[in-house]
Amino acid sequence: MSLDQEGIVNIAAQKKTDKPAQEAGHFDVLIVGAGISGIDAAYHLGKHFPEKSLTVLETQDGFGGTWLTHKYPGIRSDSDLFTFGYKWKPWMGAPIATAEEILKYLDEAIAENNLQQHIRYGHEVLSAAWSSEKSCWVVEAVDKANNQPLVFTATFLWMCQGYYRHAEGYTPTWPGFEEYRGEVIHPQTWPEDYDYTNKEVVVIGSGATAATLVPAMADKCAHITLLQRSPTYFSPGLNRNELADTLRALDIPDEWTHEIVRRKILLDQQEIRRRSFEEPEALKAELIAGAREHLGENFDIETHFTPRYRPWQQRLAFIPDGDLFQGIASGKASIVTDQIERFTPEGILLASGRELKADLIVTATGFNLCVMGDITFSIDGEVVDFAKRIGYRGFMFAGIPNMAWVFGYFRASWTLRADLIAEYLCRVFEHMADKQATVVTPQLRPEDEGLELKPWVDPDNFNPGYLTRSLHLMPKQGDRGPWQFTQDYWLEKDEFPAADLEDGALVYSR
Repeated sequence: MSLDQEGIVNIAAQKKTDKPAQEAGHFDVLIVGAGISGIDAAYHLGKHFPEKSLTVLETQDGFGGTWLTHKYPGIRSDSDLFTFGYKWKPWMGAPIATAEEILKYLDEAIAENNLQQHIRYGHEVLSAAWSSEKSCWVVEAVDKANNQPLVFTATFLWMCQGYYRHAEGYTPTWPGFEEYRGEVIHPQTWPEDYDYTNKEVVVIGSGATAATLVPAMADKCAHITLLQRSPTYFSPGLNRNELADTLRALDIPDEWTHEIVRRKILLDQQEIRRRSFEEPEALKAELIAGAREHLGENFDIETHFTPRYRPWQQRLAFIPDGDLFQGIASGKASIVTDQIERFTPEGILLASGRELKADLIVTATGFNLCVMGDITFSIDGEVVDFAKRIGYRGFMFAGIPNMAWVFGYFRASWTLRADLIAEYLCRVFEHMADKQATVVTPQLRPEDEGLELKPWVDPDNFNPGYLTRSLHLMPKQGDRGPWQFTQDYWLEKDEFPAADLEDGALVYSR
């Protein structure tokens, strides 16, 4: 009997096409997204459970997620690749890598582990509905190549689609915006082969994207100005790892080198984290001294590179080879810290009364956060509002069966948490097999009565604009484990492997 005959399928896919939906098969695990998290999930599943059937649905026409979406000049990682790369695949290049290098690395990861057989590109997932009667997810998608709606069923749903909308970035509303006669580009939708030669450019923003764009564009444009509302902490350093260089010179196996360097970097990052809480003023002074070393004693460091928040309250941006500072010091680039009063026909009028004239304005103002890729979720016909759900260890949700969401770290490498989650889930799958269970559902226990609900991420501890704008849409966390989402790798790396799978918070059934 077909799924349509059994009355399970709501053809939501027909929102985009009038074609009848086709059944696309049943899988033990369906992964949404073929970015760095989805590839990692497929690797772990294939390694530990080769007998499980698997498919990966990716809405774009290729793998890579962020690294495929973004095309802006100079795009590179803002995390080192020894920790942003996979634990299971050695990184062979410089710590900070270009998008092209990262995509090559991911291509190798897919090929070396024969993952390409599982990935279906150009497949946009529209909805996911859990049926308790059938103990499975019914996933409606569209094959965009031929506008064909498809229906998949899966025992377990592994969400690896990231946390922002790839289609468009976030651009604030400014007075007079429509009066500006020049060009405006958001980095997330950078046009291919765009020529900015000899243009006067203003980049609005103060994060890693803005810090990447300015030195990358400085040589070709007439002049480029970084316009920021408030300063960010930048940490300059050489784009090399001396320990990795030494180990490679000693002909140490690549796997050993990768693991040793990875552990050393994580140890160093743990020390920065500790100092941000225990010695914030000393750490702040060191970070500011790094800017002063490149820009000189006469540069106004206080205005442009002295943030109002303590280190680690927002992401610490690494500047490889100090390229942003070098661009400013050379005169090819400049930095302005001020408020935007309004746009003018020729540029931007600032609160100070100064006007920045520009042929091109780049709005490096962040992205639009979304929950579960804006996919509609339901359980037995009832739509799920994730803003009302409580997270289990920050990757599953109370009352939602057989589903996990990979949400990584903001201040450490995203992939560190993707790895921890994958290892945790594989342990859960093994435990389910031992119990002959097919369904696992997080549930609040009697001892969790009175659980205090808190935001998904503590805004007093981490508060970038893209998060605070959308925090009301995100799930909640509790005031104690296992319902907390600590955003702390150094805590979770020990907690996750030791977690009790029989503490009552996970309910198993057939």
